[in-house]
Amino acid sequence: MSLENEKCVIVMDEGLPLGLIANTAAILGITLGKTLPEVVGAAVEDASGQSHLGIIEFPVPILRSTSEAIKVLRERLYLLEFQELTVVDFSDLAQSCKTYTEFAERMTQAPENSLNYLGLAICGAKKKVNQLTGSMPLLR
Repeated sequence: MSLENEKCVIVMDEGLPLGLIANTAAILGITLGKTLPEVVGAAVEDASGQSHLGIIEFPVPILRSTSEAIKVLRERLYLLEFQELTVVDFSDLAQSCKTYTEFAERMTQAPENSLNYLGLAICGAKKKVNQLTGSMPLLR
């Protein structure tokens, strides 16, 4: 991943309660770190010699949108022109499950159009990410 030509954003449903926004962002971030380990920097030491694990090497803006617009965005991300982007989604179905096994089983029974997305993480070519999310405001 060439950092100057790449971009990652997280798009959150602005109507969610703060705790669910935080939980969704954490889950999306963990999955991104696993999927794109090359964007996480090496551990660093502070002036006292204490080690701190590496963090992502570039900013990840958290954007806000409506649940309906996130659904439309997720559908666009299935199009051929956006298939090279890395996309992580987190839905109400996933959030309602107690175990990953339950999530996996329930997903096999859920058509995509029945999912309501709480948030999406999108990484890839800056031009494509901006094309999809450039007009979205920051979550504040």
